[in-house]
Amino acid sequence: MSEVDPRWRRTVYVVRRTMGRTLYDRQAVEGARRPVSVRKQRQVASDAGLSKQRVVVEAVRLADREGVDGLSMRRLAGALDAGAMSLYHYVASKEELLDAMIDVVFEEIELPPEETDWQSAMRRRAVSARQVLARHPWAIGLLESRTSPGPANLRHHEAVTACLRRAGFPVLMATHANWLLDSYVYGFALQEASLPFDTADELADMTEGVFLPQLPPDEFPYLNESAAALVAAGYDPAEEFIFGLDLVLAALEPLRASA
Repeated sequence: MSEVDPRWRRTVYVVRRTMGRTLYDRQAVEGARRPVSVRKQRQVASDAGLSKQRVVVEAVRLADREGVDGLSMRRLAGALDAGAMSLYHYVASKEELLDAMIDVVFEEIELPPEETDWQSAMRRRAVSARQVLARHPWAIGLLESRTSPGPANLRHHEAVTACLRRAGFPVLMATHANWLLDSYVYGFALQEASLPFDTADELADMTEGVFLPQLPPDEFPYLNESAAALVAAGYDPAEEFIFGLDLVLAALEPLRASA
């Protein structure tokens, strides 16, 4: 078999390259002339209006309505009318998004004021935390789970620790007090979020229509008695929070004084 002339090989290469470039240029021109769909135009316009704050605020709204377990970048992108990949320009992962969402929650909780005694300051902070967690129940199990806390998260914990330390609690005892107070607030918020009623009136109606019929006095005398008495007294379970909180604060005071 005779050897192919090198000049012929070069000629074939040049022709192929020229033809390929011509085809590429033609496709590029046709692509540029092809009209962009209305949906694509809207998505581009929506993406252009994104910001990290808008992404995080919408994520919090979704979690408030649907819970955090179903939150995904695709679901969030749909709510923002944006492309899913565009969100990663503002948050690198779902974990980073959760960090930012939890920071929003901590930003809403009132810091313990410095101008009052420690018990009043911690009471105001606890009441505020309960109110915020009632708006964002999905956050209860995430507040203390973040390994990359945001600025509001850190400011909150610094303010709580400072309040206890300035009141005279040693470092270890201040840590005990912080754990005890947070356990009470988070636990109460979790229990409250799971109740099948929202108001005292709803509880009264449910007690008479649902609970009491299941509590025959001959079989459950004390439960029947309690349910009937609470309904008659207009019992409001929301008042339990302050009752328990004041007990916790009162129990901590002697520990502070002895320290």
